[in-house]
Amino acid sequence: MSKKDIVLDAILKQGTLPLFFYKDPEVSLQITRTLYKAGIRVFEYTNRGAAALENFKVLKQALANGEMPGLELGIGTIKSVQEAEAFIAAGADFIVSPIVNPEVGKLAAQHNLLWIPGCMTPTEIYTAQQNAAALIKIFPANILGPEFVSSIRDLFAGQLFMPTGGVDLNHDSISTWFKAGVCAVGMGSKLISKSVLENQEYDKLYNDTLKLLEIVQTIK
Repeated sequence: MSKKDIVLDAILKQGTLPLFFYKDPEVSLQITRTLYKAGIRVFEYTNRGAAALENFKVLKQALANGEMPGLELGIGTIKSVQEAEAFIAAGADFIVSPIVNPEVGKLAAQHNLLWIPGCMTPTEIYTAQQNAAALIKIFPANILGPEFVSSIRDLFAGQLFMPTGGVDLNHDSISTWFKAGVCAVGMGSKLISKSVLENQEYDKLYNDTLKLLEIVQTIK
């Protein structure tokens, strides 16, 4: 199985994709360890700060040292080829974008990596499909809502969708998205909050992640 297929399968099986960025590399590593301990096997570090690349390398080094076996570590908030190249060189297992940049999609394909572009309109979804996006991020999902997915899914039969933003950590919110037709839910600050990051609330994150995985598995 190719790396692209392995990552896509991991996201579908997990049913959720946690994502975060934090400026401190040690906190970033501890958050990653906590997610892994709770059962996460694929997640997205986001390129949202000057320290993102160096922090990402710290995470990859931990994996290279034998920690967290089987963890697929991707990079998000990739808008340009230059950003994608830097993180692919650092060992990114997949690429997530807030936009549809076909050149980033082509680069990911050259490296046989899963590319997850962010889409807000049917035209963007079509463009992403034309550039071989196996999984499309509905973004910003807090603006679009589950009704958007319900309305367009028949236009794009067989396409896999995942919302990011607008997903709350409770059964009603997550089940509403799955009933609308998504295959997984992105979980950012509703799971890995500013308080969790700044106050190193690892026990809370661990328990919330267990709750998230349990909810998803009962719904899927």
